Amino acid sequence: MYWADKIAKEIIRSGKYKPYWVDDMKTPSGRIHVGSLRGVLIHELVWRALKHAGEEATFTYVFDDHDPMDALPVYLEKEKWDKYLGQPLFTVPSPDEKSENYARHFAEEFIEVFNRLGCRAKILWSSEFYKTGKMNDYIKICLDKAAEIREIYEEMYKKKMAPDWYPFQIVCPRCMKESTTRVNAWNGEKVKFFCQEDAVTWTKGCGLEAEVSPFSGNGKFVGKLSWKVEWPVKWQLIGVTVEGAGKDHMSAGGSHDVAKLVCERVLNYPVPYPVPYEFFLIGGRKMSSSKGLGTSAKEVSDIIPPYLLRFLFTRSDYRGAINFDPVGNMVIPDLFDEYDRCWQAFNTDSDETLSRIFEYSQLNNLPQKNPKLFIPRFRGVANYFQHPAVELGSRFSEIKGSELTTEEKSILSEREKYARIWIKKYSPDEYRFHMTEKLPEEAVKLSDKQKEYLQRVIDLISRINDADKLQIALYNLSQELNLDSNKAFTAIYTAFLGKKHGPKAAWFLLHYDKDQIIHRLKEASQEEVEKESSFATIKSISRSSLFSIERKVKEMYPSVSVGIALIKNVTIARRDAVLEKEKEKFLANLKGLTTEQLGQYREIQSYRKLYKEMGIDWHSRRPSPEALLRRVVLGKGLYSINTCVDAYNLVVMKQKVSVGAFDFDRLKFPTILRFAKEGDEILLLGDEEPTKYTSKELAYYDKEGGYNIDFNYRDAKRTMVTVDTTNIWINVDGIFDITPQRVWETLHEAVINIVEYAGGKVEFEGVVV
Repeated sequence: MYWADKIAKEIIRSGKYKPYWVDDMKTPSGRIHVGSLRGVLIHELVWRALKHAGEEATFTYVFDDHDPMDALPVYLEKEKWDKYLGQPLFTVPSPDEKSENYARHFAEEFIEVFNRLGCRAKILWSSEFYKTGKMNDYIKICLDKAAEIREIYEEMYKKKMAPDWYPFQIVCPRCMKESTTRVNAWNGEKVKFFCQEDAVTWTKGCGLEAEVSPFSGNGKFVGKLSWKVEWPVKWQLIGVTVEGAGKDHMSAGGSHDVAKLVCERVLNYPVPYPVPYEFFLIGGRKMSSSKGLGTSAKEVSDIIPPYLLRFLFTRSDYRGAINFDPVGNMVIPDLFDEYDRCWQAFNTDSDETLSRIFEYSQLNNLPQKNPKLFIPRFRGVANYFQHPAVELGSRFSEIKGSELTTEEKSILSEREKYARIWIKKYSPDEYRFHMTEKLPEEAVKLSDKQKEYLQRVIDLISRINDADKLQIALYNLSQELNLDSNKAFTAIYTAFLGKKHGPKAAWFLLHYDKDQIIHRLKEASQEEVEKESSFATIKSISRSSLFSIERKVKEMYPSVSVGIALIKNVTIARRDAVLEKEKEKFLANLKGLTTEQLGQYREIQSYRKLYKEMGIDWHSRRPSPEALLRRVVLGKGLYSINTCVDAYNLVVMKQKVSVGAFDFDRLKFPTILRFAKEGDEILLLGDEEPTKYTSKELAYYDKEGGYNIDFNYRDAKRTMVTVDTTNIWINVDGIFDITPQRVWETLHEAVINIVEYAGGKVEFEGVVV
């Protein structure tokens, strides 16, 4: 019997937990990691099992949006968000300014994900329990019985509690912090408290001592019960009869044991049926929302279909840990294989447990059983779609032995979509069959016979356009040269892929531009070729309807050049696991770099020289490449903004040349690089008040005004690139020793990186001189 059915049966048999009310809770302190879905799914599965058994049941999910902000996620700017540490999360502004507050911003993203997985819990907000006055009776009970609660803590933790400790925290009316206050007296109507300066290490209290009523209501939030006491209070307030938690809370002496004793000795409320479950790990590590660690639920929900993400949880017993690390391995294809096995069991009634897992993995209604259904295997789809001459529908019809049905074609189409995502970002390197940008280093190790073979392939490519004929000719050539065919084809794969194996060689070679293939074959066979990098020819461009450089600027700075590009239809995410690994790899290469060395780079010297001529102190306003590298050198790490910004920031640090990306649809064209007018203002990203320009400052302008300041210091808030941006406008800044050639190299690499991690189509790119 499936574990959720067993639990439901046990709950019903006991006769102790009616009415059946299943609940789960979470503090939305940051992007909620995928591991938190385990709690959602476990509770939802128990609720489904109760319903399946013919019982009435309710399922709720509580967001503890009143908890204090106790850590700063790595993707938020310390300078902007530090001041909110210690405040209730619902009083902190939303990062995107669209949601009602910080807590709602991250909770709403999580709700969207678990709704996508078919979980339709009723959403409750802890702050509302207080602001509506529903918690007041419980607050009085807990303050009146503080002595009993202290005894529970002493019993559980074998540690003497201070006689003036009370299970309540006030929101300081002066500094608005909740984490720093301590209640030390209660007279039945009011509490005395003080706001300790050193209560915690990550923020400071203001020192206020005062006496206030602890009761909230009429929309006002005064303070909250300590969470180990509040947890059982919310059970009673809501009417919860079934609620589990992770093993850290449910282990002996953990917070659940405290909550249980509070239920029994203080509230006189029956303890809900407990479901203790194991952790969800990414690469063996537990994750934290508040610290920004781990992979968010939203990110994982974008890389596999909703039913498969749901299956990831339903296939595992709640008492066993789940370790999920999708990058650089076969975890996702294996997961599809497991799902297909359960699907077949459902269709053929061959295994009751596997069939039940499949049923619980469905988002809504069960599909019709179809014993004859052909399911295209995911790893086969991932392999075949990389073969240019293979048409997937035809290939899988061959494998099936007959034409695919409408349902089977739909399955194939969906799997192709997710196979493309997997191949691009998550598959092992040996599974990807894309021509490398440059000749792989491995090619220099080819034998003379292999190089001769590649040189002779040039003639075949020049005159044969049929894949079947070319494949035969490639084999015959190896025999003619008395070269083992495996070594011959390995030479091709090494030259184009940097691997020892790949797709059918002929189909692969004919997929690409013929001149491109011949050029690579000449390189690999060491025949004389025109030695030029992919950046050697600067692509000059003139798009005066979109961008120009003011004549006055050209007269004062003849060396100025600007790279421009337009990328449309991008899909920007907050994070990308592969990109994060690329960042880690790059940062590792910067070890040992010093701030003194930064000033020796000619590119940074060029920007500093410009700043000096504009009357700007570069010690206080650092050019963007220097600012990024300086953060790394000083051990502050990199901001994680989104996949577009993070992708081009890697290029900025590598090239030491500034790149700016802007929301194309928010700009009012034409744009121009010009000197600012005295008194012009710009609201910079991260600021609350506008900054005034001086007439010496160089800046990019559109019809509405400046959209950056000091050439490359900072950009405007109104044109910032967000996850909602669909079209990107790029500027790359050249001056003095940063030649048009360097601008072009940086622009082209930035465009490649952005498309790699945010997709989109490059409309044009080039350098305006």
